[in-house]
Amino acid sequence: MARKRHKPEEIVAKLRQVDVLTAQGQSIAEAVRTIAVTETTYFRWRAEYGGLKSDQVKRLKDLELENARLRRAVSDLTLDKLILTQAARGKLLSPARRRACIDQVRAELGVSERRACAVLRQHRSTQRKPPRGRDDEAALTADIIALAKAYGRYGYRRITALLRHAGWAVNAKRVQRIWRREGLKVPQKQPKRGRLWLNDGSCVRLRAERPNHVWSYDFVEDRTHDGRKFRMLCVIDEFTREALAIRVKRRLNSTDVLETLADLMILRGPPAYVRSDNGPEFIAQALRDWIAAVGSQTAYIEPGSPWENGYCESFNSKLRDELLNGELFFSLAEAQVLIEAWQRHFNAVRPHSSLGYRPPAPETIIPRGGTVVPWASAPAVEGARSPNQTVASANAIH
Repeated sequence: MARKRHKPEEIVAKLRQVDVLTAQGQSIAEAVRTIAVTETTYFRWRAEYGGLKSDQVKRLKDLELENARLRRAVSDLTLDKLILTQAARGKLLSPARRRACIDQVRAELGVSERRACAVLRQHRSTQRKPPRGRDDEAALTADIIALAKAYGRYGYRRITALLRHAGWAVNAKRVQRIWRREGLKVPQKQPKRGRLWLNDGSCVRLRAERPNHVWSYDFVEDRTHDGRKFRMLCVIDEFTREALAIRVKRRLNSTDVLETLADLMILRGPPAYVRSDNGPEFIAQALRDWIAAVGSQTAYIEPGSPWENGYCESFNSKLRDELLNGELFFSLAEAQVLIEAWQRHFNAVRPHSSLGYRPPAPETIIPRGGTVVPWASAPAVEGARSPNQTVASANAIH
């Protein structure tokens, strides 16, 4: 027969009954027998509830419940702190990392999946759902690695543009995830350039408003394998960012500058302005008179302010970073061939961030019927490259 479990109020009532009987002259043993418990139980009750009234017992019960609740809260907070301490060894930015961290916490602390997911803010369905890779993940990864090998100074955004041009329907976030997972090199951060608006002591800024409005030119120097210098005259259109010419010779003077401009103006017509620094080749009186005679104007930057010729300086840095720093020229002829190939690649293939990741002068595709299709819609026409042909153009300059 199961023993009855007395409530605190019943215990207090029985203790008061014993007190009344003993006050009438009965012994404790006789009084205890009337409440149907043993003397051991009576003395235990009296030690725990002796001198208390019913309302005090209720208050004591509430305090015990509150104390138990606080103990559970402290225990839960301590356990949550242990879980967070165990997971604080790295940032949990992705569901995969949270999933691995929760598994580790459960193995080391023995907590439930529900508690670990609640503390680390991972939905349980996400924790239980096994990750599934896409069917084209391997092919996309292979193409990204191939493009990264071909263009070692490109970041994932420019690689994304090349993949889209090749027919891949992929966004930059997915390419970035694969890029980081494969440990591909991220280009070095370029130094900040000067502002393009008016500054104290600068010349009046002239913004290009249309193609063939403002040309910029400047010199770049490099050396062949035998240590001999050669110079490059770079001419760009500031509006389209197109590299109009890169002339490579051992020595370049004002006559070479005039010949280069003359060849370009015959093909494209004279620009409204030609911007340059104050180098001796550019400020020569003969060159200035010739530019004025063909209907163009010179726009010289302030001395010692190369940021005022920012478009050309930016182009020069790309030329050096993507080609000159990675190539070893054994002869001037080799340098001329490789630089010309890079110029064609820069104009027709290389995505430009300021142009919405399109090349400055993209090649056109002429499908059946003879209609010219621009670069942006080239993958949608017949004859466009498939994703498996992504790297076909990657070897154009190699």
